[in-house]
Amino acid sequence: MIKNKRNFVIAIILFLFSMALNFPFPHEYPIGQDVFSALNIPLKSINGLHYVGITSLILLIISLYFLGRSLEMYHNRMVLIAILLAFFLPMELVSAYQKTLASGIHAVHYDRENSHCRFEMKDDTTMSASCDLPFENYNNETVQFNIEFYEKYLFEDETPLLSLMNEGGPYKVMLHGKEREIVTIETEIDLSKLEVGSMSGEAWAVNVMIKDKGKVRKL
Repeated sequence: MIKNKRNFVIAIILFLFSMALNFPFPHEYPIGQDVFSALNIPLKSINGLHYVGITSLILLIISLYFLGRSLEMYHNRMVLIAILLAFFLPMELVSAYQKTLASGIHAVHYDRENSHCRFEMKDDTTMSASCDLPFENYNNETVQFNIEFYEKYLFEDETPLLSLMNEGGPYKVMLHGKEREIVTIETEIDLSKLEVGSMSGEAWAVNVMIKDKGKVRKL
């Protein structure tokens, strides 16, 4: 089935590098961003092109080329399987790791897509904020951590509502073993001290950081 072992080995190496750059753990963004930052390589161009994604895609395409060249038969079938693995395997590996070997905050799953925050003015200077954040502890041991909020994307004319949540922090959370809970955080923020005008709104897919004993995960 394999007619050229050298091409097959090259294909496997490039495929693994491509997957590693896109590996979404321990943060919600690919690990390749940390690699590029450590090497002082810009993460994106002026036009907004993300170099990590482009590099990963190029490596994947080259690996598929060498894979096709290395096989004696079933070229299309194996290339299709490799593409499916590249897209679905990283998330499956993360899930498997969290459910078996991970401990502490690394075993905590955050359902970001179902998170939600509401911001309303209580009076002229006080904003009331409430967030519902779904978490699940895959480990058998109780885990404790602090929650902070951060803005992932923010336009120039936008007020950082999520970051204002940190004025009421730190928010401490404890999850028992195998516990799934929607953590509700409620706080009131004095906007007069922050020189911020009155505002209200809602946010979905809320970005948070969880911290414990020097460990940090951006989710």
